[in-house]
Amino acid sequence: MKPDAYLPRGTVYGTLLNFRREHALWTPRMSEAPYKAPPQAPVLYIKTANTFTHSGQGIAVPEGVAEVEVAASLGLVAGEGGRVAGAVLFNDVAIPHESYYRPPVKYRCVDGFLGVGDAVRPLESLAALSSLVLELRVNGVMRQRTALADLVRDAATLWADVNAFQSMRPGDVLMLGTDCLEDGTRPRVHAGDAVEITATGFAPLVNHFVQEAT
Repeated sequence: MKPDAYLPRGTVYGTLLNFRREHALWTPRMSEAPYKAPPQAPVLYIKTANTFTHSGQGIAVPEGVAEVEVAASLGLVAGEGGRVAGAVLFNDVAIPHESYYRPPVKYRCVDGFLGVGDAVRPLESLAALSSLVLELRVNGVMRQRTALADLVRDAATLWADVNAFQSMRPGDVLMLGTDCLEDGTRPRVHAGDAVEITATGFAPLVNHFVQEAT
């Protein structure tokens, strides 16, 4: 961990159903209760401050949990005046669960469940992110490639749509979302595994998973 390594100083918001594959998989169920229609605005959840984990540090798998989901994401960091100051890599960890309706805090906001890249990369333009590909490796083996060209709402559109109903304050972070695998799941890891997330222009984000101390 670098001495000046970045950690969010505001609220971190995650975005659901913002990749085309997962959105298509869920479309047949969007007409079911409780909402009975597709979402018209971005579907957000919060990663609380207790989840923040520096790159290079361990993330604990809770007692009684066999495996956890890992997912590569890119976060837009808010600057002054409602603009985007830069972007940072994230490893969004969760206990596997079925439903994305009313995102469950107890599965997403466990202590340490957000790996955070060391530094925020300044951006010339949000449009430039459309060509970015995030790669996720477990124990050195490629498990997923996430292309931001596959977003339902691209970075600029998502930022504008969220700011239409809430103001992103300086230091807040908006994650663009996480892609799923072909079967609708995300890569899963166990205690003892190491996850590395990389993208061109960003320092690698690495976290080792350990068993929670009893």
